[in-house]
Amino acid sequence: MSEAAVTFRDLTLGYSSHPAVHHLSGEVRRGSLTAVVGQNGSGKSTLLKGIVGVLKPMAGTCQVASNSRIAYLPQQSELDRSFPARVVDLVSMGLWPKRGLLGRYRGEDRDAVASALGTVGLSGFEKRSIDTLSGGQLQRALFARVLVQNADIILLDEPFNAVDSNTVGDLLGVIKRWHSQQLTVMVVAHDLDLVRSHFPETLLLARRPVAWGPTAEALSSENLKKARRFDEAWHDDAPWCEPAGHGGHVDHGHGHHAHGLNHSKAGSAGEPERSPIQAA
Repeated sequence: MSEAAVTFRDLTLGYSSHPAVHHLSGEVRRGSLTAVVGQNGSGKSTLLKGIVGVLKPMAGTCQVASNSRIAYLPQQSELDRSFPARVVDLVSMGLWPKRGLLGRYRGEDRDAVASALGTVGLSGFEKRSIDTLSGGQLQRALFARVLVQNADIILLDEPFNAVDSNTVGDLLGVIKRWHSQQLTVMVVAHDLDLVRSHFPETLLLARRPVAWGPTAEALSSENLKKARRFDEAWHDDAPWCEPAGHGGHVDHGHGHHAHGLNHSKAGSAGEPERSPIQAA
């Protein structure tokens, strides 16, 4: 059985013919905990949408391991908080992959919802309207919805934004619990200190992969400077990025070691810009 939960092969994703993620190759190992970091507009959210299937590849492939269940938590800004729903309704939506939209709500489902709410510290909030929740309380409820999905792969897009420090700590506890259960977790995050402290692996994006591997290596000062240079070089009407070997374009060569990655050192300013991710 393959150890890869998600496999990228020269993946390019984007919107309206404008690429947002370029030539990404590599593997997300089963049971790994990975932070996805980069400047605004670097392709982090786009990548998660590509994995879940909301976006189709412009080129290359994104392959999810067969029979894997995915739970995807988008940014809070993408949610309609005015929808007339209670906390219990929001969390119960996580059961639809198992029950279907019109499936009967069972006693075991009520127990699962109650357990999830207890895990995130929202016991007693079942009948609260979601439009009365604080940002931290809403994020807790959304984590409870992920919990009841019982997924193999969990994708979280900026789950720590606009929440208090106590909530961040509690949500990190849930994430670490998933990791201890050998679930595959990918989290878009901005706080590099938090990433260094709690995430074993990191993918650094600047529309293209800059570094991917152990967090201390991926977030080296050299790689962060390289990501900043790449980010400054791109703009919204950037042309199509040609594959490797075309004139002065970037060589996106890729190679793997035991867990699917070769963590190359970033090149100096005078060298060709190369992704440190190598294909098997």
